[in-house]
Amino acid sequence: MNPVNKDRNGKLGFKEVVAMGVGAMVGGGIFSVLGLAIGQAGHAAPLAFALGGLIALLTGFSYAALGLAFRSDGGSFTYLEMAFRSPTVAGLGGWLLLVGYIGTMGLYAYTFGVYGAALLGSEDNAAMHHLLESLVLLVFLAINLYGVKETGLAELLIVTAKVLILGLFAVIGLHTVEPGRLLPLFDKGVAGVAAGAALIFVAYEGFELIPNSVNEMEDPGHNLRRGILVSISITIAIYVLVSLVAVGNLAPEEIRRYGEYALAEAARPFLGQAGFVLIAVAALFSTASAINATLFGTARLGVEMARERSLPAVFSLRRRQNHIPWASLLIITSVTLLFVNLADLTIISSFSSSTFLLIFFAINLSAWRLRQQIGVAGALPLVAMVLTLASWLTLLGWLWRESPRSLAWIGIFYLTVALAELVFSKRRIFFRKKQ
Repeated sequence: MNPVNKDRNGKLGFKEVVAMGVGAMVGGGIFSVLGLAIGQAGHAAPLAFALGGLIALLTGFSYAALGLAFRSDGGSFTYLEMAFRSPTVAGLGGWLLLVGYIGTMGLYAYTFGVYGAALLGSEDNAAMHHLLESLVLLVFLAINLYGVKETGLAELLIVTAKVLILGLFAVIGLHTVEPGRLLPLFDKGVAGVAAGAALIFVAYEGFELIPNSVNEMEDPGHNLRRGILVSISITIAIYVLVSLVAVGNLAPEEIRRYGEYALAEAARPFLGQAGFVLIAVAALFSTASAINATLFGTARLGVEMARERSLPAVFSLRRRQNHIPWASLLIITSVTLLFVNLADLTIISSFSSSTFLLIFFAINLSAWRLRQQIGVAGALPLVAMVLTLASWLTLLGWLWRESPRSLAWIGIFYLTVALAELVFSKRRIFFRKKQ
C-alpha cells in the first residue's frame, strides 16, 4: 500500500523494501497508543512493545516463507486459499483484512484529530477533534477520487523524516530520563505487559504488505526475508526507545492527563515547546501519509474481493476514464467515518489489534500446515501461532474486565463479517441464486 522508489531496473531494492516495511508500521499508531501501553504496562511499557515486536518478528518468518513460495500479489488472501481447502476460510480472511484496514485508518484519523487539536490549543474541544479526523479522511477521499497519487519519492521522504524525528527524540531524551520513574519495573504486574502488548499490537501492522510486492523486487530470494526481518527489527528498536524515553520523562499523572498525545508532551522536558510541535507535526504527516496509502490499497482490495464475489458487485465499479474504484473508495471511507466518530481510542486500537492478531494467527497456521511445501521449520510458525493466539485471548480477557463496551463493539464487527460472508459471497448460504 505504501509506494516507494524503485531502482534503475524498475525493481524494489533492499533499502526500498525496508522503507516500505518501516513506513507501513510506523504509520501513526505509536503516536497515539503509547499512552495505552503505559496505562497497562506502566514502567514496563518498553517490554510490552518488545513483546509485540517479537510476535511480529516470528510471524514475519511465516510471511517470508509463504511469499517466496507463492509469489502472489494477493498476499494474505492467497496464502489462506492455499492452506485451507474450504474457500470460506479465505473469504473470512479477506473480510477480516478489509475491516482491519478500516480499523487502522480509523486509528490514523483519530490520531490526526488528537494532534491537530493539540497543536491548535483545542485538545479539550471534542468538536474540533471530530472535525479534523473527518476532514483528513474526506481530503484523501477526494485526492484518491481525483486520481492524484503520492509519488514514491514523497513517501520515502516522509518515512525518512518521521524515523529521524523519532530517533532524535529517543537519543536526546535518553539523557534526561529520570531512573526513579522506571522503577519498580513491573509496577502494574507482569500481566500488564501482556495486556499492553496485545492492546497496542496494531502498531506492528504493515510488514505483511511487503510480500504483496514480491514480483516487483530485485532478488526476492535474498531481499524478501531480510527486508521483513530488518524492518520489524528497526521498528522494535524505535518503539522500545521511544517508550523508554516517554516513561522516563513523564510522571504517571502526566501520562494519564495527556493520554492520547503523551508522546508530544514527553518531548517538552528536554526540547521544550519546539519538541512538542515537532512531534505533533510528525504525527500529522505520518498519519496523513498512512491514511492515503491505506485507503489506496484497501479500495483496491475491495475491488478484488468483489471480483471474487466475496463483496457486493458495487465495490467493483470503476470510472471509465482512469479506472479509479470510486464506489469502493466511497463505501470504505463512509464506514471509516462512522467508526472513528462513534468509537473511542480504546475501541479503535483494541479492534484493530484483535483483528490483526487473528489474521496473523491464521497466517502462522497456514505456514505450519504448508511447512513442507514452503520449506520452513515447523517450530517457528507453531511458536508464533501460540503467541498470537495467547495475545488475542489476553486482549479479550482484559477487555472483558476493563472495557466490556469495546468487547461488545468487537463482537458486533465480527458477527457482521460472518453474516456478510454468508450473505454476499459466492459461497453464501442465504439468498443463493438458483442454478
